[in-house]
Amino acid sequence: MQDFYNQTYTDRHGVFMDKNFQTLLWSLTVSMYPLGGFFGSLMVGPLVNNCGRKGTLLINNLFSIAAAILMGTSEIAKTFEVIILSRVIMGIYAGLASNVVPMFLGEMAPKNLRGAIGVVPQLFITIGILIAQILGLNSILGNVEGWPVLLGLTGIPSVIQLLTLPFFPESPRYLLIQKGNEEQARQALQRLRGWDDVDDEIEEMRLEDQSEKEEGQMSVLTLCTFRGLRWQLISIVVMMMGQQLSGVNAVFYYADRIFQSAGVETNNVQYVTVSIGAINVVMTCLAVFIVESLGRRILLLAGFGLCCGSCAVLTLALNLQNTVSWMSYLSIVCVILYIIGHAIGASPIPFVMITEMFLQSSRPAAFMVGGSVHWLCNFAVGLLFLYMEAGLGAYSFLIFCAICLITMVYIFFVVPETKNKTFMEINKIMAKRNKVEIQMEKEELMDIHTTQAGQAEKKEISNSDL
Repeated sequence: MQDFYNQTYTDRHGVFMDKNFQTLLWSLTVSMYPLGGFFGSLMVGPLVNNCGRKGTLLINNLFSIAAAILMGTSEIAKTFEVIILSRVIMGIYAGLASNVVPMFLGEMAPKNLRGAIGVVPQLFITIGILIAQILGLNSILGNVEGWPVLLGLTGIPSVIQLLTLPFFPESPRYLLIQKGNEEQARQALQRLRGWDDVDDEIEEMRLEDQSEKEEGQMSVLTLCTFRGLRWQLISIVVMMMGQQLSGVNAVFYYADRIFQSAGVETNNVQYVTVSIGAINVVMTCLAVFIVESLGRRILLLAGFGLCCGSCAVLTLALNLQNTVSWMSYLSIVCVILYIIGHAIGASPIPFVMITEMFLQSSRPAAFMVGGSVHWLCNFAVGLLFLYMEAGLGAYSFLIFCAICLITMVYIFFVVPETKNKTFMEINKIMAKRNKVEIQMEKEELMDIHTTQAGQAEKKEISNSDL
């Protein structure tokens, strides 16, 4: 692609592109994606509140399809500016999808499967990365003739989703709490669960709706100043910063030279990179199956702990690999352990926690804040790491080690376990830390039960349950 940039410039101006200008263009191409992700995150709240979760995802597919068409035809059009613009558009798509998909699935999932279903989006992200790594091999599409096709293929999943998603139900919580349509919410739940008796879940949604009626839909500004959600907000910011500033991009950046130093031939490094992608998929798949048994806290602590230890040992190994022959193999072990740690905890769990730590009125604003922090940190690492690497070398990983350690300590002391709990139960746990009380009037609870009298037997709710 860099050759395409240079050739296009030469055809236009009759001279070769200046090396500094080419570096600038390539840096823009790379950095526009996370910047677009930031813009997409800012669009989450308005879109999901007005168009619904499913409607937002359907609209979002248009961004991906448009970007894929533009990138796929950029070589024929002989314009590299279109690629840079397409990266922004694709970034907007990723910013919306990375926030709305976990929100949508988390609101539809039963509480005993909410964590596992919340990790599934990250699993498919890793599968997508692995497929891209395979297709990007020099022998397949990672060559002069194949790269436009590779970029154009990114629109295919969006086309599939655009054709199939209309047949799926909208989020029941959105329908009942935000739209006030209990009948549609009940029908959606019955389709999702496969049985007719969904009264318990409907009642739980009513309790959530009743408890936050006075707040209405929260804006980002209200969320940032609302005392009752202070520690939830701080926790999301810390986990998202830890996720992106933990050095995952730096590890992948160093991986190629680490493998080469261990004796892997330059032409074969790409195949080793694919194997690392496969490990990422396997460990994220494992996280899907263990998140409900071990819990969110354990996976977060274990994930950031592995990343922290790997970064510390990797710093030592990289500095000694020229003097101690087996240190290069230790570096490879550190890379693999780091990928495992990130895959089981640091990558998937923070998005699950955003869904679980916020109620319906504040969840869109929380995803806007979490998503914005995620993409801004991604942008910052991409912009600053090359300077860090030039100035500090392998000691850059000590900074990432410290960030992982700080994040792990914060999670240990502040973030609660949320597995197998309703949104209201989690909200009650965090209310104690925020030093606020969740008050519900007795008459309001009576009204809730009265509306169910014609459909089911009246249930008694004790004060301790509330």
